[in-house]
Amino acid sequence: MTEFPIIHTNFWDAVIAVPAVIILTQIAKLLFKIPPHFVPTAAGFTGLLIGIFISHPNHFSTGLFMGCFYGSAAVGAYSSLKTSLKAYRRYEKKT
Repeated sequence: MTEFPIIHTNFWDAVIAVPAVIILTQIAKLLFKIPPHFVPTAAGFTGLLIGIFISHPNHFSTGLFMGCFYGSAAVGAYSSLKTSLKAYRRYEKKT
């Protein structure tokens, strides 16, 4: 029986790659006028490009997996921050 591979996240994954995907996606939104419903797709592709070509250039399957992680984490972090900020602004208007 084969064991599942152990995947370690490191400083690069949490502190550099995910914010880089968020920043690059925001820049792409401004430069290319991406419609809002395609922004998560753009973040996914950006994450894949970073995962495959920068983070793990010598191992395609790892780069593919981590690229999907980077894109999904960036979309989730951005969405969470945006939702929290909107809720905070609504709360401030009520008080």
